[in-house]
Amino acid sequence: MTQNSPPDDSADRTYHRRTMLTGAGSIALGGLIGSSGVTSATPGRDPGPKKDEIIVGIDPDADDVAAKARAAVPGDAEVVHSNETIRYAVVSFPSAASDHAREEFIEAITRSPAVEYAEPNVTVQSLLTPDDPYYDSQHAPQQIGCERAWETTRGSSDVVISVIDQGIQYDHPALESVVDDRIGEDFADDDGDPYPATDEDHGTHVGGIAAGGTDDGTGHAGISDCSLLSARALDETGQGSLSDIVDAIQWSADAGADIVNLSLGVDGSYETMRSACEYAADRGVLLVAAAGNSGTDRVFSPASEDTVVAVSALADDDSIASFSNTGPEIELAAPGNRLVSSVTGDGYARMSGTSMASPVVAGVAGLALSAYPDLTRSELRHHLRETAVDVGLGETEQGDGRVDAARAVETDPFGDGETGSGESGADSTSQCGDETVTASADGSLDGSGWWGESDRYDYALQTADPCSITVSLEGPSSGDFNLYVTTDGRSPGRWDHDEASTGSGTTESVTFALEGGEDLGLQVHAKSGSGEYTLRLEERGR
Repeated sequence: MTQNSPPDDSADRTYHRRTMLTGAGSIALGGLIGSSGVTSATPGRDPGPKKDEIIVGIDPDADDVAAKARAAVPGDAEVVHSNETIRYAVVSFPSAASDHAREEFIEAITRSPAVEYAEPNVTVQSLLTPDDPYYDSQHAPQQIGCERAWETTRGSSDVVISVIDQGIQYDHPALESVVDDRIGEDFADDDGDPYPATDEDHGTHVGGIAAGGTDDGTGHAGISDCSLLSARALDETGQGSLSDIVDAIQWSADAGADIVNLSLGVDGSYETMRSACEYAADRGVLLVAAAGNSGTDRVFSPASEDTVVAVSALADDDSIASFSNTGPEIELAAPGNRLVSSVTGDGYARMSGTSMASPVVAGVAGLALSAYPDLTRSELRHHLRETAVDVGLGETEQGDGRVDAARAVETDPFGDGETGSGESGADSTSQCGDETVTASADGSLDGSGWWGESDRYDYALQTADPCSITVSLEGPSSGDFNLYVTTDGRSPGRWDHDEASTGSGTTESVTFALEGGEDLGLQVHAKSGSGEYTLRLEERGR
């Protein structure tokens, strides 16, 4: 295994043909991505990094993604791969060409009205810091309270965790009892078998942390006994192309995975990755990813995406691991130093890295979902954060704290009598208090394009003791405008408190309880149609 380091071209190298509308108030740039279709893989492509390729995002109205890409590509460049679901094509580009020639090539492509963006097919790397190949005893399950959690559940086989990595040795004695009957898919070699080669230990180690036969007299104990799917997208060096990772995310979502673990990353931000993560999140998948191992205050992608739970690594004394990346995107921390798990050849080893911390969180998510199967994706994410333990680190190091299996399983997320609605109803909040504060904003959006347009707002609570808030949206009669809200200040996405609205007199309203201290993030998104809208808030306090 190679130690992680940022790729040579680590900056955000996405080129956009269009910009997003900025609305009134404190608004961030943003947009939502829609996609349809199925993956079209190209046989015979080599596994691993694909540095001589460019990803081209295609308009959803195109009947044939590859054909539109060919029409947009100048010269003799070849379209070597396409994905109809995430709406992109991959174009080969001569490795000997200069950087200036590459930039001119991309600029020429993005002049086509069918092209939404173009970006390099960057190399994504496993986030592992290798350690001695032996084990004595485990500490991660004890550190996060698994023994107590296992008294309630060891994990249901109905809960599926997909591990996007080097592939899992699915006949390993410690894993064969929890591997899903479908086993998985191979995106690195394209041969249909996600079995790793000898010494490709990373995926088997990661999978064994998230799930592995517990109390079965064999090997180690995984965090859960949930079902494992193996999506092989990294080669023998622990590297893979952005397009292979994206295809694996889409496949995992379509295969019905509840949780996807991504113990890999790349420095920078890429539209194709964002699109794939949005696609999975919209289908109810909780994505969990490693923050990175460069020891810097910068969270790698995909962990940095709004749709993904970013995980930092802790030592066994709950201090931040020296190699762990940190940053404002961190949501949870987990043990990641010298964790014992399975490796290829029916063996076991200690490994360290945020690669190891991420599947700890994925495994705890599996336990929580096993205990409370009615949890939605956003509720599960919130529940993990609410039950995390503050270990005294800064928010950029631990987020909401160290994940805790016992608290996640023993704390009823529906203790207020709700049963997984995804949001609080108006009945429980309408009588909470007499103090009211109102606010409003107006804007205009066009939803006729693939991206549509979005306005994002921030709102700081104003009442002395906030107890509920109602957010209402009035859109144009001919449009489909959606409202998304978060209560922790995050930039919202389509999984957050959405009330869809379509048709004449488009209106929608969402009311939910507040516990005080929250700040709101709001997004108005034009899915179709265009015109002016009004956003209103009514905050109540005791």
